[in-house]
Amino acid sequence: MAPPKKAKKKESASSNVFTMFEQSQIQEFKEAFTIMDQNRDGFIDKNDLRDTFAAVGRLNVGNDELDDMLKEAPGAINFTVFLSMFGEKLKGTDPEETILNAFKMFDPEGTGVLKGDEIKYYLMSQADKFSEAEINQMFTMFPLDVSGNLDYKNLCYVITHGEEKEQD
Repeated sequence: MAPPKKAKKKESASSNVFTMFEQSQIQEFKEAFTIMDQNRDGFIDKNDLRDTFAAVGRLNVGNDELDDMLKEAPGAINFTVFLSMFGEKLKGTDPEETILNAFKMFDPEGTGVLKGDEIKYYLMSQADKFSEAEINQMFTMFPLDVSGNLDYKNLCYVITHGEEKEQD
């Protein structure tokens, strides 16, 4: 009689997560994880989240809100799970070139900028309409220049890479 075969270990879905990001992005996520892991135990827990919110000035975070955040993870949040969660959130993002091409339709001269009032009109009146609050949030994160233009190339870069390009 042959010995029973050992069940193969189920490969974790997060094992491929490191191929989803560039090395520099992984390093930045690691720095963010380290900042959030306030007690330095290698895991982000409710107390770590509470301390992170307090560090940025938000002191009245409720237990329910923290519990909801933790429930988004499949288990304890170590760095690999943390990275997987970001990978899942970013998975639906279109490639930078696709987003750029969408903006270029409104920029036939290829200037890399769009009039703020025009982009606001289009975003609030077409397809998945943005609200006034969403537009204001975008312009807060990506302010118009002195001429009232939006640098859509930088916006696209940040959407797909999560950080601003360093100026040459």
